[in-house]
Amino acid sequence: MESMKNLWQDENGQGMVEYGLIIALVAVVAIAGLTLLGPKLKSLFETIDSKIVTQ
Repeated sequence: MESMKNLWQDENGQGMVEYGLIIALVAVVAIAGLTLLGPKLKSLFETIDSKIVTQ
């Protein structure tokens, strides 16, 4: 029974799980941001490209 008590109190892996969740959240936000802003960024770079090519 003592080993079960130690298992529940062991928090070594908890920090890694929290970092994993934070990384997953950042990835989801980055993907969503690129999905929403992708067409606008593409248009911006195409405009810049056309101005560079014509000069």
